[in-house]
Amino acid sequence: MTIGLSRLREAAADAIRSLLEDFGAWVDNLARRMARPLPERRPVWTPGRTASIPDGRRVYAVGDIHGRADLLFRLLKVIDEDVSQGGFSGKPVLVFLGDYVDRGFQSRDVLDVLIARDMARYETYFLKGNHEAAMLQFLEDSRVGPRWAEFGGVETLVSYGVRPPRNRTSPEEWERAREELAGLAPPSHLEFLKALHLSARIGDYLFVHAGVKPGVSLEDQAERDLLWIRNEFLEDRQPFEAVIVHGHTPATRPYRDSRRIGIDTGAYLSGRLTAVRFQGESVEFFMTGSRVETGPAAQGQSGGRG
Repeated sequence: MTIGLSRLREAAADAIRSLLEDFGAWVDNLARRMARPLPERRPVWTPGRTASIPDGRRVYAVGDIHGRADLLFRLLKVIDEDVSQGGFSGKPVLVFLGDYVDRGFQSRDVLDVLIARDMARYETYFLKGNHEAAMLQFLEDSRVGPRWAEFGGVETLVSYGVRPPRNRTSPEEWERAREELAGLAPPSHLEFLKALHLSARIGDYLFVHAGVKPGVSLEDQAERDLLWIRNEFLEDRQPFEAVIVHGHTPATRPYRDSRRIGIDTGAYLSGRLTAVRFQGESVEFFMTGSRVETGPAAQGQSGGRG
């Protein structure tokens, strides 16, 4: 028992040391970014252009969760209550835009909720985010571990009870962590991750994780762009064939214009998890239990992490 407790204490100390190193690097990076003025992105409004979903239907989309099962519980309760009030026909649609894991210490819990929660009342679409792609890649190849750790993979390892590598450059330690994660992750989690969709088209809206590449038809988008694109998509001002609903790039508030609707509000750090509701031509936002009053455009300064 003494040996077991000693190893447990050592594993906990290693995890805390590793997380403190990551947090320090993250704070330094955040401070550098905040010291620079972020580019202002003016909303693009195309005269006469409206977007809608099929008559009578209702659609909800949930932004980046990043290991915050507590916020997910709260937001799903709000959505359930809103659905219970009726005012639509057929099953309501519930779309999750990806990035369920990493950055937050409840990453495993988030997947448990999404897999085990009774969502029979909804037509559901679970999209893949770049963080799910990174986790799957790590499970296949431990050499990506150091890079994965830079953007939140350590928190996911800890959530599964895996001790993060003490030496971040040690291939042997990363292989050990990969093997432990593969053994501790329930088969249902791996099946869920491998079955994620890249996009969902509903009415005049296309739901994706990060965005789409300008100048490429929506049917021909590459997976990497759907999961990783940022500035090229955000800074373009030409309309797409559909309004793009996305996460990936955090902002202080949800964003809306004629081209896109962004609902990543940095839940893992801000405590604000956002959803958007569509019905007819109506668009309304919810943020961890509260409705967000918006004018023609809900604007937020976008950051650079997703």
